[in-house]
Amino acid sequence: MPERSSAVVGWFACRGMDAVCDGDACVIAGSHKAMRVFVSRAAGGDASAFTVKKTSFGEVMTGLKLGSAYSFDEEAYNRFFPLARQEGLGLGPEDFSEPGPTGVHLVRVQWQPWVRARVGGLFRSVMRMVRRG
Repeated sequence: MPERSSAVVGWFACRGMDAVCDGDACVIAGSHKAMRVFVSRAAGGDASAFTVKKTSFGEVMTGLKLGSAYSFDEEAYNRFFPLARQEGLGLGPEDFSEPGPTGVHLVRVQWQPWVRARVGGLFRSVMRMVRRG
């Protein structure tokens, strides 16, 4: 995974420890310019306090494994999902033709507990990926 891990999948924005989010999901935009648009909307027009940074596939995967949720725009998702598939995750292409209530279609990705299976007397959680448009 080393090459995949360092592959840039998009940009996120933060002000201190606060990231630009769609609900509880960190927004990952496909370009610096697109992220600036999200920041402007989130900040009510004053985006100067936010820093926009690149994020890699490895950083997103680490966040997912720790329970974070991400909302990808079309460009970022189309960079992310092929790499995720190579890691064995069941993600595929998404239909971005409907703009959504805010005028932008985002796809949410988050690890979710799926089933508790008994293994050798111990219970473990089996995780699955959830996609929502």
